[in-house]
Amino acid sequence: MRTIGHWLTSPWRRSGAAALAGALPVLAFPAPSLWWFAYVALVPWILLARSAPTARRAAYDGWSGGFGFLVAVHHWLLPSLHVFIFLIAVLLGALWAPWGMLIRRFLGGDPSPGRGAAALLVLPSAWLAVELVRSWQGLGGPWGMLGSSQWQVGPALRLASVGGVWLLSFLVVAVNVALAVLVSVRESRVPAVASLVATAAATSAAWAWAPHPDVDGRVRIAVVQPGVVDGQDSGDKRFDREEQLTRRLAGQDVDLVVWGESSVGFDLGDRPDLARRIAALSRDTGADVLVNVDARRSDRPGIYKSSVLVGPDGPDGQRYDKMRLVPFGEYIPARSLLGWATSVGKAAGEDRRRGSEQVVMNVGHGLRIGPLVCFETAFPDMSRHLTEDGADLLLGQTSTSSFQHSWAPEQHASLAALRAAETGRPMVHATLTGVSAVYGPGGQRLGPWLGTDASTARVYDVPLAHGVTPYVRYGDWPVHGALLVLAALCGAEGVRALRLRRNGPEPLVPRARTVHESPARPGR
Repeated sequence: MRTIGHWLTSPWRRSGAAALAGALPVLAFPAPSLWWFAYVALVPWILLARSAPTARRAAYDGWSGGFGFLVAVHHWLLPSLHVFIFLIAVLLGALWAPWGMLIRRFLGGDPSPGRGAAALLVLPSAWLAVELVRSWQGLGGPWGMLGSSQWQVGPALRLASVGGVWLLSFLVVAVNVALAVLVSVRESRVPAVASLVATAAATSAAWAWAPHPDVDGRVRIAVVQPGVVDGQDSGDKRFDREEQLTRRLAGQDVDLVVWGESSVGFDLGDRPDLARRIAALSRDTGADVLVNVDARRSDRPGIYKSSVLVGPDGPDGQRYDKMRLVPFGEYIPARSLLGWATSVGKAAGEDRRRGSEQVVMNVGHGLRIGPLVCFETAFPDMSRHLTEDGADLLLGQTSTSSFQHSWAPEQHASLAALRAAETGRPMVHATLTGVSAVYGPGGQRLGPWLGTDASTARVYDVPLAHGVTPYVRYGDWPVHGALLVLAALCGAEGVRALRLRRNGPEPLVPRARTVHESPARPGR
């Protein structure tokens, strides 16, 4: 331990160690999917920040760990963003600097049991505040929220129906903090054990109390995944492949056919021939076809990504234009300043236009669907609002074809499980090149994933449920609670600073010796 401590005296070595510690949680996400590792992955990072000699050094430990976390979770963006991924990670990693300082403030040195107990509430709250800020669409959105690593754990999905992915993140961090206290702070082990017991009890209570989605119907949804299409005229070839696969669905009693993001590369107003071909597919299959158009609009300026519903008579006027765009991927923030990014990566050559509102579409047989496009499926508020507006089924249309041989397709497909569990609505995640997936109203996976090597059409029997989950009813209440905890902390620190300023430091006046005392002799 002494050797490790000496090695960490170098600021650069310590920052590197913090970055590596911050990167560890990536193993809990797909593709590794070691979900259990999330509950211990933060412990090395916490112990490192706890041992910081100064508050400034603890802030650097938090910053460096945040940098490592962001690079690890988004490493698949490296071929597209190149150096920008490191710049973005440096800037956003600073959000964890206060978290590092709070670790040292509550766990550093020999903390009292009271400080150790407070850490079990303050540190998870601070982590949630970081996730809240970086979840803003302009900063890249809520990709890699720690709670989303629990997408395949039944009890965790039940908790998501109560407090969303936010509650999962809070509990995962709380367990990590409790374990770090058990390992390093002897005086606070009793509160740490109590926290672990309380977490287990809360999980069990949520399992028993949270309402189960009551299945009250079923629909048959077909997902069409054309797979990778290369070469010239790839847009036409992809459409031909989608058409071929969709024709195979005739006679299978399908209620809706879903194509992936950018499945149609031309505006249907400019290409009525394509609209007629899709309408013919709707007649052949007896189902509406939800396509996604990535093209310049014929009725207004600019390029949009739009979910368009096509029936047997052609497009029926129901359309959703993507609202939340991917920074650099679909638009460049401050293009006049950062437009040079197009010369070093695969940044958007022209900014896409944004839609203005979410849309719930009416499909045949009384089915109401709520479409989302690409990384909009990462935003829990969007699926919650669609559910409030009456959606029976959530639909995510995405591509991820640029990241075919990375962890991105699996990570993206897993997010739909959280959105389904949060809302109590089934969700279909349809892609061009994989991974496509379908989840029931409790977040359970329905059938196998369509991997990145699949080119096929598959029909899923999807159960419907129409109850209201606590998360849909009460919203992001774990975030509000975390902000209240941090506000109370700031208020307490402000009162403490005011008292110190008002009272002033105690005067350093030598105490007079009594007649019975004598000066200390040399050597004593």
